[in-house]
Amino acid sequence: MANGADAGERLVELLTERGETVASAESLTAGLVAATIADTPGASAVLLGGVVAYAARVKVELLGVPAELVDRVGTVHPDVAIAMAEGVRARLGATWGLSTTGVAGPGPAEGKPSGTVHVAVAGPSGTAAVALRLKGGRAAVRSGAVHEVLLLALREIGATRTTPAPPTGAGGTVGLAVTDDGGPRTST
Repeated sequence: MANGADAGERLVELLTERGETVASAESLTAGLVAATIADTPGASAVLLGGVVAYAARVKVELLGVPAELVDRVGTVHPDVAIAMAEGVRARLGATWGLSTTGVAGPGPAEGKPSGTVHVAVAGPSGTAAVALRLKGGRAAVRSGAVHEVLLLALREIGATRTTPAPPTGAGGTVGLAVTDDGGPRTST
C-alpha cells in the first residue's frame, strides 16, 4: 500500500465483503483515521463513527480507559491505545475498533519524544498494538499514524474469520500487544 488513502480504500472493500464494521478512537490523529476511511465511496456501509479523545478525561469518560491506568502511565502508552480501541469497539458496537495515541510534536509530551506513537486494533479475536517511532513534523507523524493503524487493521482483519460485533455497552477484553522486540505481551 502506498499511503493511508490506499489502505483506507482496501479496508472499506474488505469490511464490505465481510459484512463487518469499524469505529475509531483517536488522540493525536484527531479524526484523520475516520476521515481517511470516509474518503472511500461506500464507507457509510462499514464506518460507524469515531471519537476524538484528545484530552485524557475524554479517553476515560467516553472510551472507558481506566483512570488509574492514565494516572500511572500517562496517555502515550500501548495499554492506553489498547483500552481506547476496545472501548470504541464496545461503545459503538463495531466489529473492529481502531485507536491512535502519541506525540505529534514538535516537542515532547509526558516525557516522550515527538514521533512516539501507539496504535491498536481490537477485534473478535482480541487486540493488537504496535509501538512506533515516526519521523518528521506534526503532519508527517499524524499521517504516518493513520497509515500504520490502517495497515495493522488490514493485517488483523485478514487473520480473523468473520465474526459478529460485540454487544454494546461497557466491557473489557484481554488484548495482545506487540512489544518493541516483536514478542507478545498480555494486557488487561
